[in-house]
Amino acid sequence: MSDHPELSGKLPLEFFRQLPKTDLHVHLDGSLRLETIIDLARSHRVELPAYEPPELRRVMNLGQNCGSLVEYLKAFDITLRVLQTEEALSRVAYELAEDAARENVRYMEVRYSPMLHTRLGLRLTSVVEAVLSGLRAAHDALGIESNVILCGIRNISPESSLEMAELAVAYKGRGVVGYDLAGAEYDHPAKHHKAAFQLVRQNNINCTIHAGEAYGPESIAQALHVCGAHRIGHGCRLREDGDLLHYINDHRIPLECCPSSNVQTGAVRDLASHPLKLYQSLGLRVTVNTDNRLVTDTTVSQELWHCHTRMGFGLKEIKSIIVAGFKSAFLPFHIKQAYLRRVTEDLERFSADGSIRAASAAPPAVEGVPRDGARPGAPATVEKAVN
Repeated sequence: MSDHPELSGKLPLEFFRQLPKTDLHVHLDGSLRLETIIDLARSHRVELPAYEPPELRRVMNLGQNCGSLVEYLKAFDITLRVLQTEEALSRVAYELAEDAARENVRYMEVRYSPMLHTRLGLRLTSVVEAVLSGLRAAHDALGIESNVILCGIRNISPESSLEMAELAVAYKGRGVVGYDLAGAEYDHPAKHHKAAFQLVRQNNINCTIHAGEAYGPESIAQALHVCGAHRIGHGCRLREDGDLLHYINDHRIPLECCPSSNVQTGAVRDLASHPLKLYQSLGLRVTVNTDNRLVTDTTVSQELWHCHTRMGFGLKEIKSIIVAGFKSAFLPFHIKQAYLRRVTEDLERFSADGSIRAASAAPPAVEGVPRDGARPGAPATVEKAVN
C-alpha cells in the first residue's frame, strides 16, 4: 500500500474477490489460461510464435495497450489455433468457469462464434456441445452457473451470421441464452446482419451487440433500432449522443462495460476517463465485465477494484453495479428474482470499512440457482476483515 499513495484508504483487491458477481461479457477464445495454450499446442502439434509463457505473453500483447480494436484482436489468431478440437473446447470452457468460480462469480454468460472452431472439420453442433459439456462439468463440480451466447462476426459475412443465428435457435433452452454480433466494428455495420437478428428475435431469443467501441453512437443506434439489441456491448461512445443516452436509460437497456479492455483497444484514453462513472451517475444500468480474461489480463474482481481505485466508486456504487449484473442476465424472470434476493442479502455482509460479516446458514435451494457455500472453487465466506 505504501508504494501506491493513490490506494491509501481504498479497499484491497481481496475484498472484491469475495463479493458475489456476474460476468455477462466474456469471450471464450480470449479467456484461456496461457499455460493451457502451450499445453494444447504441444499436444496437438500446433505452431506457436513462442512456447515459453513470458515470451508468448509478450508476443500476444497480453494486458498491453494495443491502440485499436483490430490490433487487440490479433491475439485471437493464436488462441484459435488451439481451439479446434472438442477436447480443447471442453477443457477451456471448464477452466474459464473454474477461474470465475475462484473469484465468486455466481453467474456467467460465455460468448464465442462456433464457425471459428471448424478449421479441422468439427461440426458446428459438436463445437456447441463441447463448450456446453465443459460448462456443465464446472457447474456440477463448483456450482457456478454458466450459459452461452453465440456470435456472428461483423467482418465475415451476413450469411455466416445467419447460420450462427440458426444454431442459436436450435440450442434455445439447451444452454444458449443469447445471440451477439462481434468482430471489427469500423466499416462493418450491424445493419448488414439484420436477417440474423430477425430470426433470433422471432424465436424470442435475447440479443446483445458490440457497439460504440470502435465506432460512434450511430453504431449503437443501429444495434438498437435496426437489429433490436436488448443489451449493448461496451457503449463507450454513447456519451457523444445525449438523446440516445437518455433513450437507453429510459428503456433500461443494460451496458456491458469492460473498462480495462476499452483502454487496451484505444476506445478510451485511460481508466480515469472511462464514461462508466458518468453513465452510472445518470442512472444507466451499467454492468462490469472482463471481455477477455487472458488478452486483457484481468478478472471481474480487478475490474470492480479499478472502478473503486481509479474511478472513485464507493462500495454503495459497486454493490449497485453488481446488482445490475444480475438484473441484466439473460435468465427467466423468476430465476433472476431468486438470484437478486440471495445476492442482495449477501451484499449486506460487506462493509465500507473492509469487514465481511459471517454468512448465515444457507437458505433452501432455489431451482436454477446454486446454493451458496456449495462451490469448492469459491472463496470462503467466513467473517474476516481484509483491509
